Amino acid sequence: MTRRPQDTRPARRSGGDPYGVGRAAPFLAPLLSMAGLLAIAVVTLFALTGRVPFLGSPTASGGGGTVPAGRTPSPSAPPDVNPAIQVQGSLVYVKAGNLWIQSGNAARQLTNTGRDSQPTWSPDGSWVYFIETRETDGRFPAEGILKRYDLNYPVLARIHPDGTGREAVLSGLYKTGPGGAYTWFWFILDPAVSPDGTRLAVVSDGPDPSKSDVVLQFVDLKTKRLVSARLPENPPLGHQDPAWRPDGTSILYVKNARSGAAGAPAIWSYDATTKKTTPFTSAGYTTPAWSPDGRYVAAVRTTSLGTDVVVLDANGAEVSRVTTDGRSSGPTWSPDGQQLAFLQLSGVTVDLQLATLQRAANGDVSVVKTDPLTTFSGLDGNSRPAWWGPAPAPAASPSPALAATPSPS
Repeated sequence: MTRRPQDTRPARRSGGDPYGVGRAAPFLAPLLSMAGLLAIAVVTLFALTGRVPFLGSPTASGGGGTVPAGRTPSPSAPPDVNPAIQVQGSLVYVKAGNLWIQSGNAARQLTNTGRDSQPTWSPDGSWVYFIETRETDGRFPAEGILKRYDLNYPVLARIHPDGTGREAVLSGLYKTGPGGAYTWFWFILDPAVSPDGTRLAVVSDGPDPSKSDVVLQFVDLKTKRLVSARLPENPPLGHQDPAWRPDGTSILYVKNARSGAAGAPAIWSYDATTKKTTPFTSAGYTTPAWSPDGRYVAAVRTTSLGTDVVVLDANGAEVSRVTTDGRSSGPTWSPDGQQLAFLQLSGVTVDLQLATLQRAANGDVSVVKTDPLTTFSGLDGNSRPAWWGPAPAPAASPSPALAATPSPS
């Protein structure tokens, strides 16, 4: 979010401005413009990890190939998709602030505002929810003086996958102060729709950012109101990356923390019935995504070498390293659970990779192959992709990809 002339927020219950340190992800955001909503994430990532991952030389190879000399990704060009890969269902991702949907071996543009990010599907595939960033003038007192600001504020929005019906669901812009004289905003990030389609999990400091950090909350789609989960946190670091279990019984989310000067984010589980929380992983994991059958969780493991995609079992134990390049993030499962699409940096551009998986009888997961889904397309690394498709019909015989295979003796 842009605030001028001075980035000053009202005093918070946790003390200080949390937004310089409250977000451990997204990990590819340093590649992008520092203006706008997700500039906060970049500053936070550096504060939490002590390094800025994915910043490589123009000729660095990140597993997706080496950047051709003299080439620069064009924001206006369509994504360069791999014609040899047939994407099942619909995969939505972001390029230059616009949503694109890829099906089969073709991609089509869904939005054209240049202000959209963080897409996610409704369970029935009838809506794509996302965050739109809008601009307006704001007035807010800082150090006792009323000042004017240029505000880039978030709007939770949705659109049908055919491009119709775009509408705002919830705005972070609000009026406060005597007679509503002040205009300010609160954050809305990381939307995730519940399996029954009735509410969204988000992370937000609304409806009053002077009294809350950016924490897990719910948006009722009928009332359009925020309800806090009131979960434990490490003020002012807050939460991120909510992910519903496919049966709706629980939510994984990231609880940000520090270990000395380094960041120590960990995935926690919130039971939707008992309202209790339990640690799901040790420190160093973010961006959880449940497999369609609820047996596995794809996540991002961050180390001093960068970030990689891993697969965890339903108890949080790591069972597979999908990447080892230190430049991968944002995993999402295919509708049949046999593949993972994820973002990867190659030189100065972000593209999508597709990993085909195989599961052993003992539950271990291995990578059969990894193919580029897009090439030199300059996708927005601050927005993870989201994949939707009808649930696959029961197969008469095991599929060769994620079918159980005898574990080595």
